[in-house]
Amino acid sequence: MVEDIATGRDTAADESARVPETAAPIPAGARSRPLPLAAALAASAAALAACGGGGGGGGGAGFAAVAESPPATVQAGSLSALASTPTAQTYVYTQAKTDEEAARFLLQSQFSASEADIAAVRSKGYLPWLGEQVDRPAEQGGRDWILGKAANTVNADDMIWNQLMTAPDGFRKRMALVFSEIFVVSRNDIGSSWPDLMMAQYWDMLVAGVTTNFRKLLEDVTLNPAMGYYLNTRGNQKENAQGRQPDENYAREVMQLMTIGLYQLNGDGSVKTGGDGTPLDTYSLDDVTNLARVFTGYDLDIRASDVDTSAWTARPMALTAARHSVLEARFLGASVPAGTEGKAALKIALDTLFNHPNVGPFIGKQLIQRLVTSNPSPAYVKRVSDVFADNGAGVRGDMKSVFAAVLLDNEARSPAGLSDPGFGRLREPMLRFTQWGRTFGAGSTSGNWKIGDLSRPNDQLGQSPLRSPSVFNFFRPGYVPPSTSIAAARMVAPEFQLVNETSVGGYLNFMQNSVLPKSTGRDVNAAYARELALVLDPAALVQRLNLLLTANQLSAATQALIAGALANPAVSVNSTDAVKLNRVYAAVLLVMASPSYLIQK
Repeated sequence: MVEDIATGRDTAADESARVPETAAPIPAGARSRPLPLAAALAASAAALAACGGGGGGGGGAGFAAVAESPPATVQAGSLSALASTPTAQTYVYTQAKTDEEAARFLLQSQFSASEADIAAVRSKGYLPWLGEQVDRPAEQGGRDWILGKAANTVNADDMIWNQLMTAPDGFRKRMALVFSEIFVVSRNDIGSSWPDLMMAQYWDMLVAGVTTNFRKLLEDVTLNPAMGYYLNTRGNQKENAQGRQPDENYAREVMQLMTIGLYQLNGDGSVKTGGDGTPLDTYSLDDVTNLARVFTGYDLDIRASDVDTSAWTARPMALTAARHSVLEARFLGASVPAGTEGKAALKIALDTLFNHPNVGPFIGKQLIQRLVTSNPSPAYVKRVSDVFADNGAGVRGDMKSVFAAVLLDNEARSPAGLSDPGFGRLREPMLRFTQWGRTFGAGSTSGNWKIGDLSRPNDQLGQSPLRSPSVFNFFRPGYVPPSTSIAAARMVAPEFQLVNETSVGGYLNFMQNSVLPKSTGRDVNAAYARELALVLDPAALVQRLNLLLTANQLSAATQALIAGALANPAVSVNSTDAVKLNRVYAAVLLVMASPSYLIQK
């Protein structure tokens, strides 16, 4: 893990030199500089990049110009309180007026956009549609899916691909995947007799957290067996006379990565500084040392009465009082008095973290980055942070309202983002592959979703869900590609930490093999039924893919280039199925390799 046991140093944090995760203020005029997003991926689609790859949307009203528009009068189930907040009362874009607006919203809110989804969003409006998603009954979880299979036939990789590719509640699963990149537990570093069930239960917990409160989610994460293994809270013991000290790993990471971050923040996510301009730390080494005492005494809840030897994987860790430190603990201005019982001490600690003013902007900005844009304006972060503080009914940390605030914000919905070179984000490879599967009706021949670990960058995606290489996720929220105009503009591009010459080629080769006809030994394949119906009309085929995959963000020039490439060889009604399918495969691959697809706006 990140803890250097010999020195007690957080080596990964040292390597990052504690650079603020919040980008510095953007200089005047910097937004007008074209960012090298397409150029960075030119090796993957040189011909497409040459034609510009510009977005298909128009300019529209700027964000500031729409702030005074009248509020929308909508009710949306358990999201109804949100409509009464000052933030919601400035929402302008409450209804999708076109299919492309609906598709754009869907591609931020879930993994894919179908014609049925587009029609539903257009008829219901954004907030009512979201209300239905958060109120729908729970679907089968990953743990139950594994337990429903014959012993030793599926694993955690099969489980998560099944969940991402097939689950009807795409909104919940998409938001849970965001959580998995903040509250990181990696299948790479879970050592137990039941690692797959542990990871499945951890995933199910994150899914449930999408529609619950952040405070509950924080406690669930803290006591989860998978997290116990990953960040050493399982079996963590109090100090003793021989010099043993509580392990500090979780105490450090729960602050640094999961709640408050390294530096004190204003409500808009900007970093607070001292008189000399130096960022103000949120916590000290003493805070870590004291907080670590709270997380002692917990271990797996294995009971002698269990008939099922894996039953403990579904339970929170249990407290053994004799192993819990009862020394006084002072951290972040709070105090746990000496002699405090373990569960009471945990409550004080988690309440302190939950109520820290950093949590709203720190978590809110990361949600925006994962779903909408890498460089949200401070005002956007502030509006989301305000909803975290109060969902409209006086509730702090209502995550369903926070996710809705991220997706409904004027900055997310305005067409201005489509023509702003500083707006948007690079689609993560695992999201591209999931979108492919859901869009084109992928199915598993065995029913077991044998896709596997896709972490290799040279011939796979270079990313696989629930397999982060470290507790710091696949990429850092403040990552800046070096020696680029992104860096010159003092912006960030987190997902570009995954991009290099090897990973670009690996993605293309992997997708080329994935979209091709069923090959020997491959379990998961797409149907392409609707695409085959348009195979004789290359322009119509590209138009369909443009809407469903990019929300019509391919430029006219890019569409024409792809359609022209598809025209040769010719395909007629008398062509073989193989020839027809080859045109579909080529169309899908060319769109999914284009810069305007890879950069989501």
